Amino acid sequence: MNQSNSNFPVFFVIAAASLVTGYYLGQILPSASRTGQVQQILRQCKQKAESDSNGSENENNDYDDDEGYEEEEDDEFEINSLSLNDVPGEVRMALVIRQDLGMQKGKIAAQCCHAALSCFRMIACDPNRESYNPQMVQRWLRRGQAKITLKCPDKETMDELYAKAISLGVNACVIHDAGRTQIAAGSATVLGVGPAPKAVLDQITGELKLY
Repeated sequence: MNQSNSNFPVFFVIAAASLVTGYYLGQILPSASRTGQVQQILRQCKQKAESDSNGSENENNDYDDDEGYEEEEDDEFEINSLSLNDVPGEVRMALVIRQDLGMQKGKIAAQCCHAALSCFRMIACDPNRESYNPQMVQRWLRRGQAKITLKCPDKETMDELYAKAISLGVNACVIHDAGRTQIAAGSATVLGVGPAPKAVLDQITGELKLY
């Protein structure tokens, strides 16, 4: 009787170890299975990408009017904005959207993305560009990359805003649509301005209404 009681802790430890081992085996085996599934999916993706690459020349002509792949063009006048680094305060980017084109929301979102990326490339990516200003970019990035969308009535107004931005030494670009969906090719859709100090942006876009 005493021997049985003395062996109880041993049996308990063995049982606990078995349970723990079983648990971890249950976790490891499905994980290995998932790893195999992931690897298989990645192989399939690689094969599809290679196939798409081989047939890309033909596929570029297959997009319809509702789901067209659009290569936008932009007006990029490189402007030196280093003098604006002395202006304190929040740094923002403004995206000015033409209202007379009747663009749908998805279209507008895509065009704004083009404008934001174009402005960023001009000011942040190439030290050899006249528009390169890493100090302004860092101020913008540290404060959450603030962006504001604004309404613009027509192309004439957009051209005036663009010219004013350039005259004040503010990084800016105008996006022109490729014309595969909704609007005519070459239409100026969105003006990107900045990143630049809010005080300076207000001199350009302060009278525009929020989109």
